[in-house]
Amino acid sequence: MFNKDFIMKNTPLYLAFMALPLLLSCGSNTNTDQKGDLADTDSVINKQCFVAADGKDTANLVVNTKGSGKVSGHLTINYAEKGKNDGEIEGKFSGDTLFVDYTFKIGETNKTVYKNPLALLKKDGKMVLGVGQIETTMGRSYFVKGKPISFDKGRFIFSSAECKE
Repeated sequence: MFNKDFIMKNTPLYLAFMALPLLLSCGSNTNTDQKGDLADTDSVINKQCFVAADGKDTANLVVNTKGSGKVSGHLTINYAEKGKNDGEIEGKFSGDTLFVDYTFKIGETNKTVYKNPLALLKKDGKMVLGVGQIETTMGRSYFVKGKPISFDKGRFIFSSAECKE
């Protein structure tokens, strides 16, 4: 198919072409190093616990701040008349306001999982749960853009508490 002179003249081209996968694979180790660095920044660097009460209703909040700036945690709200909302929070701070998605179940026997946005204002060492207009689009709930979130009307003002392990 190819004559000997053609192969001899193009040998460097063939070798370069065959070395290309080797060169590309050498650069791929940086991805695994970056993933390792990301895992380090995603570890919890600060854990804070809070409690709140509004009449007979109580709430417990755990906020885990990660090195990446993301926040995770747990929120339980015990309503005297309605039962307990218990679930996880995930989100991040924007200035002094913590915006999270609260994924929770209502009561002990209800298997339905709900997901709502929450906003908590960090003020004077406390966390104030805000009230805002929420809308749902394509199964996702979020605060309506352009509509203010009121931290004056919130039922729960969380005070710092000792974390229970």
